[in-house]
Amino acid sequence: MRRAAFLDRDGVINIDAGYVWRVEDFEFVPGTLDACRELARRGWLLVVVTNQSGIGRGLYAERDFQTLTEWMRARFDECGAPLAGVYHCPHHPTEAVGELRIRCDCRKPRPGMLLAAARELSLDLASSVMFGDTCEDLEAAHSAGISQRVLLSKDGLAPLLSDCAPGLATAHFSSLREAVASAQLAPVLGEAIDA
Repeated sequence: MRRAAFLDRDGVINIDAGYVWRVEDFEFVPGTLDACRELARRGWLLVVVTNQSGIGRGLYAERDFQTLTEWMRARFDECGAPLAGVYHCPHHPTEAVGELRIRCDCRKPRPGMLLAAARELSLDLASSVMFGDTCEDLEAAHSAGISQRVLLSKDGLAPLLSDCAPGLATAHFSSLREAVASAQLAPVLGEAIDA
């Protein structure tokens, strides 16, 4: 069993400009790739879990998301922080069209994407960590049994949200870069035993 650093995408990895699906609109949050390289160096598997209701709403197609994801994965590979998996939910319970208009188990705050990643990648969820910028990210992690749930500011810039519910966030930081560099998280994110 391996441990993973779960990452929300929009607002944590890239600037959340609203339904980002084209390469030309994708802008990394400053310091994110460096932070991910450091996590990978410490032995963490990097796994992206992202709600993508823009697919269900008809704003872009599944192939558009996959094209952008392939480009993003290549940027992570180039900087020495390969992604072990990218999981997405195209559904929305009320705003999607056709068969994607369902109340699913994968859309955060439900834990479906994290549980699928755990099965497919042989992950120890109790030893894993979630980095998200919304209450829904942390709720999904809590439901999946992830004990370390780090709330980040959207885009690494916006004012930090207060804790969504008492105890839901185990730590708060403005950005992934700040979280990875923090002495507060060193006992959690410190050097991997098997690195």
